[in-house]
Amino acid sequence: MIRVEFLGPIQKPSLELDIQNLSELAAVLQQDDEMSEWLTNCAVAVNDTLVSSLEVPLKDGDKVSLLPPVCGG
Repeated sequence: MIRVEFLGPIQKPSLELDIQNLSELAAVLQQDDEMSEWLTNCAVAVNDTLVSSLEVPLKDGDKVSLLPPVCGG
């Protein structure tokens, strides 16, 4: 299982999913209207390392974090 965490203002509980890559995760999250808006702006980290490809392979125990843009100071 893959653990998916939503950080910052997304305010969604974590998910446990049986998926093989980030493309599959995107397909699941796009079914949620609120999440589909976040997907266009979020950075994605796998096991705390930023990634840019949806084809990144995932294995059992991996953690995927969605990091929305935030303003800070």
